[in-house]
Amino acid sequence: MGEQDYVVQCHGLERTYHDDGIPVHALAGVDLEVERGDFVSLAGPSGSGKSTLLNCIGGLDRPTGGRVVVGGVDLASLSATELADVRLRRVGFVFQSYNLIPVLSARENVEFIMQLQGIPAAERHRDAMEMLDSLGIGELADRRPGELSGGQQQRVAVARAIVSKPVLLLADEPSANLDSHTTEELLQLLADINQDRGMTIITATHDPAVMAFARRRIRLVDGLIVSDQRDQDAED
Repeated sequence: MGEQDYVVQCHGLERTYHDDGIPVHALAGVDLEVERGDFVSLAGPSGSGKSTLLNCIGGLDRPTGGRVVVGGVDLASLSATELADVRLRRVGFVFQSYNLIPVLSARENVEFIMQLQGIPAAERHRDAMEMLDSLGIGELADRRPGELSGGQQQRVAVARAIVSKPVLLLADEPSANLDSHTTEELLQLLADINQDRGMTIITATHDPAVMAFARRRIRLVDGLIVSDQRDQDAED
């Protein structure tokens, strides 16, 4: 498989923090390749490194060793401004706390990323409404986050993350604040996005339900990958 078939490539990835002068190895040399169109879950106990790995892949955190390549771009070679541009144009983020702007409507929240990208207002409005409609919440476009349920807010967050067609969608504990029924709806939504749009998804999670929806399940312990299973592995 050629490099162009991988959306993410991590080589010897390390991330060390210092806690009262004591080094903590959040990532201890991770090698990982994620194919275009894959749906991957990162699991493991608290402190295993899954969120740190997700943040390094998304350019939210810089590794202290190794390399991360996203969409063919080596993140280590980028300035802070260039890294921000990668986050803006190549990667979509969905967080457990939704991170919606409370004073903006659902539509305006979805438009926000496109506004930063310099997309004209009429095009932003059209694309945001089409996205909200496709996710089943078009009728809520004018409501602010405080007027929406947790599941509805998470759908708005997903719409904002994917409206500009990033090469990669990263979701950090996306079901953490949702009940089981709403979690099921969110996971089916992510699965549909992955299948219908071909969007590559990586999620960090404690939730077995999220792991079950992923086609590839990676488990980390102490900053290292200890298991990596694809659905076809179970079938062979």
